Amino acid sequence: MEKVKLGIVGYGNMGMPVSNWIIKDGYCPELEVVAICDKNPKRIDAAKKAYEGKDISYFSSADEMLESGIAEAVYIAVPHYDHPVIAMKAFEKGIHVMLEKPAGVYTKAVREMNAAAEKSGVKFGLMFQCRTIPVFQKVKAILSSNKYGQIRSVNWLITTWFRSQDYYDSGSWRATWAGEGGGVLLNQCPHQLDLLQWLCGMPEEIYAKCSVAQWHDVEIEDDVVAILKYSNGAMGSFITSTGISPGTNRLEIALDKATIIVENGSKLTIKELDIDLSTFTGKEEGVNPEDLDITTINYEFPEDKIPFHNIMLRAFAGAIRNGTELYAGAQDGLNELTLSNAMYLSSWTDSTIKLSMDEDLFYEELKKRIATSKHKVVEEKVIDASSIF
Repeated sequence: MEKVKLGIVGYGNMGMPVSNWIIKDGYCPELEVVAICDKNPKRIDAAKKAYEGKDISYFSSADEMLESGIAEAVYIAVPHYDHPVIAMKAFEKGIHVMLEKPAGVYTKAVREMNAAAEKSGVKFGLMFQCRTIPVFQKVKAILSSNKYGQIRSVNWLITTWFRSQDYYDSGSWRATWAGEGGGVLLNQCPHQLDLLQWLCGMPEEIYAKCSVAQWHDVEIEDDVVAILKYSNGAMGSFITSTGISPGTNRLEIALDKATIIVENGSKLTIKELDIDLSTFTGKEEGVNPEDLDITTINYEFPEDKIPFHNIMLRAFAGAIRNGTELYAGAQDGLNELTLSNAMYLSSWTDSTIKLSMDEDLFYEELKKRIATSKHKVVEEKVIDASSIF
């Protein structure tokens, strides 16, 4: 098929490797990078050097790129507050959008963005590439089959996000309410929060505690414990931190007839019961829960050397050219952000938050934190993509 002409908005921690994967590595033959923009001239100089001889146009702003008409689609990887702003400008030009996570900082802006995308009729995808990881594809298929009945509990302990103070000091926008809009929930955990709602559905209510500057000199949260309650009464927990090492990455989903355990995003263990707990009362003569037969099934998924981002990008191109399905779209971005917004609001108000939460209240509370946010003067680094992956 004819290659999709793609513009890269933001040549930083994600824009640079995505550009390399398409231009240098050829992982996405359906896409052609025709434009790159970044407000930092040093990054533009680095891109020109890296892609010397390639027919690529360079811009200092997203507006210039969008006005040029060179790109029919854009991949947006800029600070979080700008995600909906730039995406909506692209929609106005009829330009397709692949948006880096998270969809935004607050759900009011994301709802507006999603409405604009629907009105424009363009393709709009979210970069939730963890959905394509084989272990999570397997878990999704198992849960969708309803083979093991309803979910009884879900718990995710994800503390493999250790970050140094140098990391937080590496950019003027990082670790501030005005620049980044949040901490571990908004930066590191959108993939896990997306997977949580994709696999298990949205909870009805959340209660959370978010510790600010627990382990670092930052404005935002770096330690979180959240309790979730689902419509069937099932309970769940989500625990994360950027101040723990070595950390743990363990997702456990208990169902009527089995418990599913995912460790480190590559190992899957299923412990099957020989009975259905939904029909087991515990009063059956001669049957003790401790004596139930359990069949353990183990799966190991080898590491794929090609980044999973490229599966998403190729699907994005397919959606544009052939109308095929995206892996994640507008509603998924809103769902994921709703979870983190609810956790923040619960912690800020010390209350249980229903998922039909007051978005105006959240935005007002966020603005209070933005108003006291400290501006940092930091020379933005030109990142070597090989140091990231």
